[in-house]
Amino acid sequence: MKKKPAVKRHPKPVYTRKEITGPRIIAAKYIASAVKADQYPEGDTIEIAFLGRSNVGKSSLINSLCNYRGLALVSGTPGKTKTINFFSIESKEDLPDDMERRFDWFLVDLPGYGYAKTGGSNTNIWSSFIANYILQSERMMLLCLLIDGRHPELPIDQEAFDWLQSHGVPLQIVVTKADKLKMNERQKQLKTIEERYPTGYPPILYSSLKHTGRDRLLARINAVLLGEEE
Repeated sequence: MKKKPAVKRHPKPVYTRKEITGPRIIAAKYIASAVKADQYPEGDTIEIAFLGRSNVGKSSLINSLCNYRGLALVSGTPGKTKTINFFSIESKEDLPDDMERRFDWFLVDLPGYGYAKTGGSNTNIWSSFIANYILQSERMMLLCLLIDGRHPELPIDQEAFDWLQSHGVPLQIVVTKADKLKMNERQKQLKTIEERYPTGYPPILYSSLKHTGRDRLLARINAVLLGEEE
């Protein structure tokens, strides 16, 4: 499989958050797509993976998290992402006395599970290469499982969660499309999600539109980058 040609990106920041503490993302770029292990980027760079049902809002969340519009392509067609996409991320932490330290890591965008439009019909999918990546990657330190806050009890999400748990995958539940929930619905849905998808860490409510939850998700990722988790 041929790699996509390198694309120069000079995106404008979506917004500025001066109050962010700890490492913050300062650069992000696409580097490779893969469907098998020999196409993965080489090296020992830490990987943080993102997985969710088709059309859960994963691409929008990645763009919001990295603070760059257009980094991950957004499509209204479920199942559009068909490859494992790797993005090179650089995070920087400001230290006292004008010192700093930087962290390089890969954000891994996994294809959505659920269904894809093929020949005019919907086909259930859980691509074998997704499972192979999750089980074989020694560099993946955290997998963020995205759950649509409006539909927290879908069997396909429960099936994915149970499979990941059974294989001991380190998880963070991220609840997407928070802006589409009424205020009185949010706590109810969060409680439901925490009960259905227990990980030892509270689920993070995220709005890609308003960037709600960005700091909390970055804090969890930073804890992994800094080796603060067992």
